[in-house]
This record gives sequence, structure tokens and C-alpha cells, in this order.
Amino acid sequence: MSSIPSLLRDRIAATPDAEAYRAPSDDGWTSLTWREVGERVRGLALGLAALGAGPDTRVSILCSTRLEWILADLAVLATGAATTTIYPSNTAVEAAYVITDSGSAIVIAEDDDQVAKLRSVQKELPGVTRVVVVDGTPSDDGWVVRLDSLAGDGHGDGDYDGMVDAIARDDLATLIYTSGTTGRPKGVELTHGNWLHAAAGVRELGLLSEADLHFLWLPLSHSFGKLLEVIMIDIGVPTAVDGRLDKIAENLGVLRPTFMAAAPRIFEKIHNTVVATVRGDGGLKLRIFTWARQTGIRVSRARQREASVPLTTRIEYALADRLVFAKLRDRFGGRIRFFISGAAPLATDIAEFFDAAGLTILEGYGLTESSAGSFFNRPDSVKFGTVGPPLPGTEVRIADDGEILIGGGGIMRGYHGLPEDTAAALEDGWLRTGDIGELDDAGRLRITDRKKELIKTSGGKYVAPTYLEGRIKAACPYVSHVFVHGDRRNYVTALVTLDMEVAGPWARAESLPDDPEKLREHPRMIEEVQRAVDRVNADQASYATVKKFAILAADFTVETGELTPSLKMKRKQVEERHAATLDALYTG
Repeated sequence: MSSIPSLLRDRIAATPDAEAYRAPSDDGWTSLTWREVGERVRGLALGLAALGAGPDTRVSILCSTRLEWILADLAVLATGAATTTIYPSNTAVEAAYVITDSGSAIVIAEDDDQVAKLRSVQKELPGVTRVVVVDGTPSDDGWVVRLDSLAGDGHGDGDYDGMVDAIARDDLATLIYTSGTTGRPKGVELTHGNWLHAAAGVRELGLLSEADLHFLWLPLSHSFGKLLEVIMIDIGVPTAVDGRLDKIAENLGVLRPTFMAAAPRIFEKIHNTVVATVRGDGGLKLRIFTWARQTGIRVSRARQREASVPLTTRIEYALADRLVFAKLRDRFGGRIRFFISGAAPLATDIAEFFDAAGLTILEGYGLTESSAGSFFNRPDSVKFGTVGPPLPGTEVRIADDGEILIGGGGIMRGYHGLPEDTAAALEDGWLRTGDIGELDDAGRLRITDRKKELIKTSGGKYVAPTYLEGRIKAACPYVSHVFVHGDRRNYVTALVTLDMEVAGPWARAESLPDDPEKLREHPRMIEEVQRAVDRVNADQASYATVKKFAILAADFTVETGELTPSLKMKRKQVEERHAATLDALYTG
């Protein structure tokens, strides 16, 4: 197998009439077979080639997660060009940087709003010869053309197979820009071989088949989403695609998928909503839920130890499942075999809650620089708090200072145009991840924290902030984000934001103000957060306990620059934005 387009061609030959993709339409959902996908990709590829796409060229995609993103990506790759991904939430300046740094000659934009964004910086994009819009209007000057017009422009007789055959495994497939130490994003160069290696590692696990249904909403601009795209082609799994966040719950009920991948924040919000709802009901419902959760977690922990579950506990769990957990599974369509979590750490408390409900979350780990997938938990030997053993074909070493080093066929070619940064990240073929971790006796990786994010107190003690943050979020359903602070300080503090979708209804039910500015100062709200902090502190050494916290009036968002588009917290930006509040926690 030499390339992603040749992988697609083999998939079409193997299962031409099987369902490949499902997308929302006016009539509900519309399906495409692999044969139909091949026809559309062929037409788009020949149209893009006529616009100049080909070997050693780049095409940027500025679009949300939808079927057209995947078709466009596959078409770009079929020409021999490489795809550069841009989040639709990026500003015009941010988009312009990625487009110019990557040398993209063509940009595929989602709609007229994204085209307007490009028009506002058009003078800074002299190398862009054409903008292809998915849902929008072509321009009189010819700079903007419609995606659906490409296949119909008389290029149907081109040598599509010849283009695909010319692509080599080591050719560049994707440029994904990730934040660098200088503040400027760095373009990670990933080859066709990188993606094929990562996908093959998942295939070898034998977890997925053509009988599954994958629901994809993750950003395809992120390496995690891109890897899922390639995996599903490799194995032949049909994928329902809809990137609208406000439709996730509805789509799960309608589509009834067998698995879905998500960032931990999604699982946290589901958990918090369930817990807050039951707390609001109170009385018998709350007592039954609490008993069921405790029973389910006992069973989950026994499974993790690979220990037998006593008969009495099995009987209790069967009752708990009928009264509580089966209803929760029904919310997700009733067919989920497992969830997949990646892109950020998942709190053990959250993972055990879902596992107790029969909705096991398999946490994985990888970096954009390692093609997103390097480690993955297995359903038959899951251990929460770890990201599982390496995928087949992936190697791991732990350096003397605890840093995780990854080797294998998924490691990037380098950072685009940055040889010094590439040399610093790659050491004799091993990727320096910047994460600290350890391997257990079964070869499963436990990540302690980001090497650069570890807090060193003024007393010389090291504290892992993300671990504490995850525990606090899991302990209080009304909390959205937590930022733990304390580097070079004499104690640890935290900033807390509220999830008003959960905290608001609770506040109204308790006759409390539902305005976040007022609610954050209310003694009841402070008490709820303090209770969660105390619960987490009880398990920590004194130097690692959160001594003080402040509840902020506004949540962290992508728009304010405190979160990345994949919902990871930007620690430096949070610290700078809330410096006065943090300082007050050490002086007040």
C-alpha cells in the first residue's frame, strides 16, 4: 500500500456497494457507497488538478467537519498534493499565516463567511490562485469557484489512476499546524506512510469491522479526526459525519452508532449533566442512582484487576443496570460498544462512571507529530488512568528524566521549514513527546503530566496540574474548567469556571441567582466547589493540595484564546489573562 488514495481504491474494489458515509440532508440522512465515494473523489481530483493541484503543491481546507471535507481531502491527495488543515474558528490573520507558510495555492472554504475572511487578507495571499467554496457563490473575478462545479468542468477523461499510481509512501500527505514555543504554529509534516502505519496498527487490534457504525463529529482539522478518517477507509467502517456540536446528543439517538470518539470535555459534560439532574431530583431517585453508581464502580474496578465479581455483587449490578444504566445507554442509541477518548487526559472518575454504565471509554494517546495514534487501551484489559500499551508497530522508551519517547512508522517527517525545531524534537528517530510517564508491568503507559507544565513550588516540590484539574472537574458537576497554578509559589491555587448549562438550572431550582457573575460569589456555589476541592485534596500530599481557589465569571472559550479548537486549555494565555486574580490568591 503506497498511499491513502490507493487505500481508498482498494477499499472500493473490495466492498464497492457497502455503505461508506452518511451525511445529514433535508430528508434526514443520505448514504454514499464506496463506489459512489470513488466517483465523486475522482471527479473532484481531476477538477483540482486542472486548477494546478499536483505533486509538491499544497491545498488548504478551511471548513468544519462534514462529508465534503473528507471528499475534498481525498481528492487533494489523489492529485499528489498535500492537504493543509485550518480550523474554521481561526481568524483571518491566523488562516493567512497557515496558508502562506504552507505555500498553499488553492484554498477550499466552507461558505461565503469563510470566503469573506480570505477576502479580508487577500493582499497577503499572493500565492493563492483559486478559492473553492463548498456552500457559497462563485465570484465574477474567477478567484472563487464552487466545489460542485469542478467535476463538471470537462475533466472527466483525465488519468486519475495515473495520478494515484505516482504517489509514493514517503510523499507528504498532510500539513497540520500545532502551537509552537515561539507562539507561531509549526507545520507538522505527515506522509502517506505515516497515516497508513497508524491505521494499520488499529486494524491489527481487530476491534472494528464493516458491521460497525462510526459517528464522527471531531474536527477533521485535528490529527485525531484525520486519523479516524483513514482508519475507517482501511477497515471499511461506515461513518456518519456531522460536526455540529449542538447535534451530538440528537444524532446519537437517531444514528445509533456502535462507537464514537471524543475529547474528554464531552464526556465530562455528559457526566456532569447526568449527576446534576439526579441531584436536582433528590429523594429516592438520588439514592438509587448513588447506590447504582457505587455498585457499578465496584464491578468496574474488579474487571480492571481482572478479578472475579462475587455473585451477590453481580445480582446487585443486574438490578442497577435495569434501574439506571440501561436508560443511560438508551440515550446514546443503545448500540454503543465503546467510546474512544483522546486529545487530552481523561479523569479516572469519569472513566469509571461510564464503564459502570456499560459505556466503556477506551483512552488513547498520541501527538500530531506521531500521527495521533500511538497508544490505546484494549476492551479486554482496560486500565483507567492509563492510555494502554503501544499500538502494533509503535515503540516506546522512557528517558532518564521520565520523558516519553516514541518511535515507529507514525513519526513525522519534521516541522515544515524548521530544521532546528525538527532536530530538537527528533533524537535518532525517536520523538521527544514533552510528556512525563511510566510503564506498568503490563506495558500500559501512565502519563503523569506535560514536562513543561509540571508545577515546581517554591519549596522544590513537583505537582502535576492536569491530574488535579481532572479530579476536581469530576467531583463537581457544575464546574466547566479548572486551571491549577503554583509554579515558584509557596502553595497551589486554582481558577474555576462554571458550566452554566448545568449550574444554571441547578441555581434556579435552588432559588439562587443564575447570572454567573452573581452565582460565582454565592456561598452555596463556593461551598459546592470547596467540597469538590476538599475531596480531591484528601488524597494528596500537603504540598499538592489546592489551598485557595477563585471562581471566574466567564468560562474559557476558543474565542477568548483560552482554549484551542480541540478544547485543550492554553495555560500561558489563561495565566496571562487572569494574572491579577491569581496574584490575589497569594496576597489575599
